[in-house]
Amino acid sequence: MKTLKIVLLFAFTFVILPKLYSQNINWESLQKNQKHIAHFNGHWEYALGFGAAYGYQLNSKTPVVLNASFSKPAGEKVLDDFKTRIGAQFRIMKINTFQVTASVQAIYRRYQNPLVRIQNFGSELGLNVGYFRPRFFIAGEFGFDKAILTNFKHAESFKTNFDPDVRDGWYQPSTGGNFNYGIVSGYSFGQSDITFKIGMVLSQDLKTTPFVPFYAQLGYNFRFGGK
Repeated sequence: MKTLKIVLLFAFTFVILPKLYSQNINWESLQKNQKHIAHFNGHWEYALGFGAAYGYQLNSKTPVVLNASFSKPAGEKVLDDFKTRIGAQFRIMKINTFQVTASVQAIYRRYQNPLVRIQNFGSELGLNVGYFRPRFFIAGEFGFDKAILTNFKHAESFKTNFDPDVRDGWYQPSTGGNFNYGIVSGYSFGQSDITFKIGMVLSQDLKTTPFVPFYAQLGYNFRFGGK
C-alpha cells in the first residue's frame, strides 16, 4: 500500500506537468494555399514553459490540419521533462461566424527528478466552440488529457529511503487524467496569428486541482504556402 501511494503521487505530479494544448488556428483566416503552419509559444501551466509546433493542411472539403508539437518547462536540462504530441485538428460545424472544431492527439511525455524517471503514453481530446472572423476569433476551449500507460524507473535513493521493494516497469491501467476548460482568442494579420488563452485544470475525479490550477499561453502562428 505504501508503494502504491508513492507511485500514485508521482503519477499525479507527472500528469500535471506543463501541457501544450491544441495549436490555436483562426479557421477563417487560414487559406487553402497556406499548407504549412509554424507555431511558437510561451506558457504557464504549473510551471513556465515553451513550445513549438508544425501543422500541415490537407486538401479536403472540411478543413483538416495534421500537427506535431514539442513542449517543455523552462530549465537547464532540455530532455529531463518534455511532452510531444502528434494528431489532427478539424472543423466539425460552421454556421455563419459560429464554428465548432475538434482535435485528437497521441502523446508521449517524460519526467525526471532525483527519485524517479517517468515515461508515459497518453491521449488528448479537445473541442473549441466560438466566433471566428478573418481578423479575430474568440472561443471556449474544452479538453481531456489521459495518461494511459506509464513506465517508472526508481533511483537507488528512492529504494533506500522509501521502499526497497518498489517495482520498476510499466503500470497499466491508466494513472490519471485532467480536464481543462478556458477561453482562447486571437488576432490575425497577413500570414500571422497572435493568440492567447487562459483557463483552469481539473482532475478527472472532478474534485481536485493542481497546486496552481490555471494555465495561460501566448502564441504566434505563421501560415505559408506550398504545393
